[in-house]
Amino acid sequence: QVQLVESGGGLVQAGGSLRLSCATSGILFSRYDMGWYRQAPGKERELVARISSGGGTTFYVDSVAGRFTISRNNGKKTTNLQMNSLKPEDTAVYYCNSHPTYLPWGQGTQVTVSS
Repeated sequence: QVQLVESGGGLVQAGGSLRLSCATSGILFSRYDMGWYRQAPGKERELVARISSGGGTTFYVDSVAGRFTISRNNGKKTTNLQMNSLKPEDTAVYYCNSHPTYLPWGQGTQVTVSS
């Protein structure tokens, strides 16, 4: 059974940091490019960052470039998102999934950034 379990969210003041983690099971993790996505209230879910299957290539949307860092550990079947210099506009539920999104969505983890 495929499972994606996100954790690490919380409430943080603007300028603060959080580290999100995604634990996966039931997939050949090392074969998938992975991504972190977010969905803010009233908005569509959007890609934030992605990382190639081997970890050698990353991509960030302009709004988070230079502040967020995506990483992965193929042995542990996990991917992480280090988020620094957080802004109120980063407030959203954050999800991991493959890129493109082939896998069932997890429950996500809420990130709230106060001004």
